[in-house]
Amino acid sequence: KVAIKGIERELICPACKELFTHPLILPCQHNVCHKCVKEILFAFEDSFADGGSESSNQSSPRIRISASSMDRIDRINRSGRKRNSLTPRSTLFPCPSCQRDIDLGERGINGLFRNFTLETIVERYRQAARAAIAIMCDFCKPPPQESTKSCMDCSASYCNECFKIHHPWGTVKAQHEYVGPTTNFRPKILMCPEHEMERVNMYCEICRRPVCHLCKLGGGHANHRVTTMSTAYKTLKEKLSKDIEYLISKESQVKAHITQLDLLLKETECNSERAKQEASQSFEKLYHVLEEKKSAALRAIETSKNIRLEKLQTQVEEYQGLLENNGLVGYAQEVLKETDPSCFVQTAKQLHVRIQKATESLKSFRPAAETTFEDFVVDTAKQEDILGDLSFHSNGLEIPEINEEQCRMYNKALISWECPEKTDSADIYVLEYHKLNKEEESVTWQKTEVCGKSKVLSDLDDDSSYAFRVRGYKGSICSPWSREVIMHTPPAPVFSFLFDDKCGYNNEHLQLNPRRTSVESRAGFPLLLASERLQVGCYTTLDYIIGDTGIAKGKHFWAFSVEAYSYLVKVGVVPSNKIQKLFHNTHDVTSPR
Repeated sequence: KVAIKGIERELICPACKELFTHPLILPCQHNVCHKCVKEILFAFEDSFADGGSESSNQSSPRIRISASSMDRIDRINRSGRKRNSLTPRSTLFPCPSCQRDIDLGERGINGLFRNFTLETIVERYRQAARAAIAIMCDFCKPPPQESTKSCMDCSASYCNECFKIHHPWGTVKAQHEYVGPTTNFRPKILMCPEHEMERVNMYCEICRRPVCHLCKLGGGHANHRVTTMSTAYKTLKEKLSKDIEYLISKESQVKAHITQLDLLLKETECNSERAKQEASQSFEKLYHVLEEKKSAALRAIETSKNIRLEKLQTQVEEYQGLLENNGLVGYAQEVLKETDPSCFVQTAKQLHVRIQKATESLKSFRPAAETTFEDFVVDTAKQEDILGDLSFHSNGLEIPEINEEQCRMYNKALISWECPEKTDSADIYVLEYHKLNKEEESVTWQKTEVCGKSKVLSDLDDDSSYAFRVRGYKGSICSPWSREVIMHTPPAPVFSFLFDDKCGYNNEHLQLNPRRTSVESRAGFPLLLASERLQVGCYTTLDYIIGDTGIAKGKHFWAFSVEAYSYLVKVGVVPSNKIQKLFHNTHDVTSPR
């Protein structure tokens, strides 16, 4: 016997995360509540009406709409069926368990089987959970009495008195099947959802679902392999019993795995704490270095400030001394009062030198110190880039390599990369690029996130060199940067054209592809043999094909590739007035340059 409370995980609907209510079996064999299937279908219908906007899914956050699902819903909605307020018109949705697209077909929800076995188990679980909580009689006048039995034919619960009243002796109802009090009523006979009047009596081994004889004769299971219901019941029960017995026999092994997993859980907790401590210590070291640098920078600025203030203050005092009756001027005025020549000369000589210096300083005034602190600006651009790239490095992630052969630089740049081991261990890639400019001292990388292994970049400048690098991310772990690759954009705007299939095109000699992007000669092997005998400088008859767009003026860039097996291909530009001459005289007299 299995403890009912131990299987709660199997009784939870993956959509509403509650116990199953009228579970339906989806084609992928997962179960979902009947109301949840309707809710998901209505949500998909609303999502389509709202253009797949994020706001349309706020009521059902569990629903994810894939692009393929939206395309198929689009086709269904274009069929013109009207919406019923009770029945969703959409029949396509992802299974909440496996995310596989489920198409219910024309019958929609009505084509799904109700899982009565699961419903019965859920009811037993509910009874075990509520224990002594009684099921009340459905027919008693208030207050209702506790029910003593439930009728499976009437799908109702009765107390003893009500059961006698509604099932009188000697009537057909007296023959109804009754059981103990329950809220789980299931039909005695399982009917076919496609042919409602037919009971299922066969099992389709291809679709893994019960079917009726009409399904086999002319329905969707006509060419499928089926077996009788009794045979399927016996076979599946034997397989399930054997599998259960095997699992029970491996109970010790399962317990050992559980013990090992418990240890791994604890080990993961310990390792994560250790990793947090190591990361904190690393950042603390950075904080310490930054604090030291900050303190040193602030001390240097403060020292420079004090020196400058001292110089400027001294200069202020010197100029204040030049005022009348103050400082140097006042002292000189007092010296002029001396009448003794010898004493005056003794003092005046040195004083005169000072007065001359003061006079010169007035003529060319210059502050004793600079007021700006431009020499103390801290350039942290490189350090910011390094800190911006600060992440967990792992040896498990391969360093991607940019494949220069697959990269293209035209009016747009196609950058492609791959991993050396041809694995795709990264969840996302970050591609960075910048324009090479000798005048710029600091480099500013432009960044873009890519889910695949290639990216098309636009808005690149003509005739410029760009550096590219890429790294992979898996969660918070990143690989080191790839080797930087430098590529050059075309020297002029790209001139786009197709081959012209009208003007002068000879379809007997030339074969043009449907997109008009490539052309081949139909000449074949005989022409090749003949051309080998030609003298140097003497060419055979040429077939010409021109572009469908002309160039009037300006500077343009264009290019195409020539296959390696080609024998003779000439490329160039020709004036419009000479095009007709080329087509009428196909011998190579004046080749286009």
